[in-house]
Amino acid sequence: MSIKVLIVDDEPLARSLLEEHLASMKEVQVLDSCSDGFEALKSLKIQRPDVILLDIHMPKLNGFELLEVMENPPAVIFITAYDQYAIKAFEAGAIDYLLKPVALERLEKAFAKLQQAGIEQKQEQQKALDQLNRQSGKHEEEGRRIVVKNGTSIRMISTHELVYIEAYDDYVRLHLPGEFLLKKQTMNYFEEVLDPRQFVRIHRSFMIKISSLNKLEAMEKDSYVAILKNGIRLPVSRSGYDKLKQVLNW
Repeated sequence: MSIKVLIVDDEPLARSLLEEHLASMKEVQVLDSCSDGFEALKSLKIQRPDVILLDIHMPKLNGFELLEVMENPPAVIFITAYDQYAIKAFEAGAIDYLLKPVALERLEKAFAKLQQAGIEQKQEQQKALDQLNRQSGKHEEEGRRIVVKNGTSIRMISTHELVYIEAYDDYVRLHLPGEFLLKKQTMNYFEEVLDPRQFVRIHRSFMIKISSLNKLEAMEKDSYVAILKNGIRLPVSRSGYDKLKQVLNW
């Protein structure tokens, strides 16, 4: 039984080299070769690959963002020109992490790992991806934008647009000026990823952007409410108040 492959890379030469290598490998079938994440999403509606050979730095939608909006992502072998994405952590969970230009021998080893590990290595892969997302989110441009899937459409928002974030069952509400978007993610995730100098979790259910805060109003003893510039009033827990004091140097 052949291993079905989807290639996703914005560089034509990189895609051509991968296609050439894969053509020489037995029991491997290339289903499609895509130049960006949105093209890959369209292809995935038709194709059912066993593995994606995925670049990280791509325009429009990067590799991590593509995986985030995919439903039931297949196994992933990252192929990138960058080596600073916590390779050791990734190797502990994902199938492999290859640096460009990829040699045939190295690609064959990655597919051997894929077969040894089994096509379905979901849980370990997801843990590694989450860790990579957190690390890249703190240091890379991709971390200053959030990808939100709404039905069949995908929207990219900048963290500069955020006013506050609200826990909502298994989702969060990302509140923007005049609207909110739902995203399937946890508050803990955003607390780790977002810049703590700009975003503070003031309550187990709320995180605010510091620049959106107008004032704090005392309620009962050791109880406060945050009043935002748009007039929204949000509860502040004792630990949230301590975090605010630390960030604002009170």
